[in-house]
Amino acid sequence: MSLLTHALACLFGMGSWVAINGMWVELPLVVPEIPEGWYLPSYLTVLIQMANVGPLFVTLMHRFRPGALDERPVIYGIVALGIVATFLLAFFWRHTVAIGGSLHSVPLLVLSFLLSVVDCTSSVTFLPFMMRLRPQYLTTYFAGEGLSGLVPALVALIQGVGVVQCRNASLAAAAANTTADDSAELTAVYLPAKFPAQVFFVLLSAMMAVSLAAFVLLNHHPAVARERKSDLYFSGDLGLGKGEQGLSLRTHTPEQKPMLSPLEAVRREPRSSFGRGTYSCLEVAFIFVVLAWVNALTNAVLPSVQSYSCLPYGNKAYHLAATMAAVANPVACFIAMFMPTRSLVFMGSLTMLGSGFGAYIMAMAALSPCPLLVHSASGTVVIVLAWVLFVLTLSYVKVTIGVILRDEGHSALVWCGAVVQLGSMVGAVSMFPLVSVYGLFKSGDACNTKCPA
Repeated sequence: MSLLTHALACLFGMGSWVAINGMWVELPLVVPEIPEGWYLPSYLTVLIQMANVGPLFVTLMHRFRPGALDERPVIYGIVALGIVATFLLAFFWRHTVAIGGSLHSVPLLVLSFLLSVVDCTSSVTFLPFMMRLRPQYLTTYFAGEGLSGLVPALVALIQGVGVVQCRNASLAAAAANTTADDSAELTAVYLPAKFPAQVFFVLLSAMMAVSLAAFVLLNHHPAVARERKSDLYFSGDLGLGKGEQGLSLRTHTPEQKPMLSPLEAVRREPRSSFGRGTYSCLEVAFIFVVLAWVNALTNAVLPSVQSYSCLPYGNKAYHLAATMAAVANPVACFIAMFMPTRSLVFMGSLTMLGSGFGAYIMAMAALSPCPLLVHSASGTVVIVLAWVLFVLTLSYVKVTIGVILRDEGHSALVWCGAVVQLGSMVGAVSMFPLVSVYGLFKSGDACNTKCPA
């Protein structure tokens, strides 16, 4: 295996969700400067779901016009759009437009929507492109996808985003030339960042540019050409809509078989050849259900309550959980690289275990601002470990499913990306009213919340 190809696959994967992940970690600096305030996360959730029009189009094209859509030009287009949008965000995120007598951050919302289209569409284009390389590089791609959350988080930590200091209310009010509330002994003061949001967005644009450069090299570098699984995949037949069919007729290797859609797989033959083993159609359906469930939890359900589950234990616990959970994602990918498995029983067991950690996290979020062990250092350790193990186990499951579907063929990875987006959308739509409309989760004051011992 080529170390260069591994590095390029990792950098390419980093561009998959780095833009939107960067938006989320920068919210504490952006929110105080815009008229939407803390309603912005709700708006972002809606925009991300609207952006699923991108993966929907790609999936329908592969379903009804197989072979007609080459994902390479699409990837060039969306990554270039991501570079331009993040660069423009650096200069226009503060700009407002008067609509209906009130100010709105229209440039910020429009550019966030474009970035959402970029990242959502990457799920159904980046993975199928990796079909062109040997199977070993798919795990490295998943590691890079994990870095798309870790790298912005580390930059935000260096920047000092969301660092809170508790100060005497009267002193803080005097410094701000305001009147203090006598009922509050302390007040939370956010410390200024080491560099502004503008620099952060320029760095995001640079990360997207690195991903584009890696993609160019994956297509054109001679060392990478030797790692392609088949030159036939790059033949002109693909453009004529015959690429996948030709592969399935000329060879019987599991890497090159076209795959039925999840619904067709259940309706058709009682048993189907799937990957390197033989799985029943119910097992195929089980794989897709697990994929949707895992992505709903990791991409939408639990991230929406991360602050509620961690902040009661302190700002340090929140940053530790966010950073170490982001590290756990690529670690799980490296574990899968050296300890691969295709056992559905083991995959199901890990899913249940990871869901158990997720249930504990959800319970602590529901109990906020006074969760279990809130006054104890052990509470901090437990919630951080819960987040790390939650991400570690379910990230391993995602990589395992990706490897299984990669062996099935190009169209299987398209469906993999579509199910990932479907699961994420269902999770986000389910949590949005609970968090933003009904307010079932309560956040405590970082300095004044009093809980019973």
